[in-house]
Amino acid sequence: MAHSLSPVLHRAAYDALGLAGWSYDRQDVPAGGLADHVARLGPEWAGLSVTAPGKEEALALAEGCGTAARLTGAANTLLRTPTGWWAENTDVTGLRAALVEAGAPSVRRAVVVGGGATARSALLALAELGATEVTLLLRDRPRRGTQDLVARLGMSVPVLRLADGALDLGAAGVDVVVSTLPADAPAPRLRLGVGDPTVVMDVVYAPWPSPFARAVGALGPEAPSVVRGTGMLLHQAVRQVELMTGQNGPVEAMRAALAAGGPG
Repeated sequence: MAHSLSPVLHRAAYDALGLAGWSYDRQDVPAGGLADHVARLGPEWAGLSVTAPGKEEALALAEGCGTAARLTGAANTLLRTPTGWWAENTDVTGLRAALVEAGAPSVRRAVVVGGGATARSALLALAELGATEVTLLLRDRPRRGTQDLVARLGMSVPVLRLADGALDLGAAGVDVVVSTLPADAPAPRLRLGVGDPTVVMDVVYAPWPSPFARAVGALGPEAPSVVRGTGMLLHQAVRQVELMTGQNGPVEAMRAALAAGGPG
């Protein structure tokens, strides 16, 4: 993706860690072509970051996977091992850390907008923060992978349709609202109730403001601020660096690079 800031983050990490000879670049791979692309990579490749819509493909081609990737059915990270490729999902770690930084160290009730791979990562991250009820706001019925994850987590997950009404950002008892809609997706209808969720987050970081963030802002001066997806991006990349290099991710060096190198 042309707007991706992952190269900025990974290169800053390599510099901070003194990893001479390490590089990180973008490569555009068409949907359905990830397995062929990976098969052509030489032994010098330590790993790859994978963006949507290739996360399910990444998991399918791996010889094994971590727990988060297995539960969500998606991987944003591929790691070279002596026996083949290993898949991980660091989106869960990134989203959980971003929510904590944004002021939600624990969650009881939440709303997730969207039903794709990133929504499943959000469900798992929210469960790890203690959520017992997460409402899914979807265009259609939940996908099979989402249904399977819900069953495993044992949470209450009521489903609302986007066509059925407006999302109430002040619904009683809701701590967090997370939009996982793609950057080019239209925002759902929104209204501002009597209360406010602790955190409203959009996983999108570019272009910004996203349609969802603009829709929230249009509700007026009483509307909550929307947390941009750069925090999730930062922390998922920190974990990727740790997995690929075997060293602790230099969080502050990467945060500074993100602030200096990101779009407004």
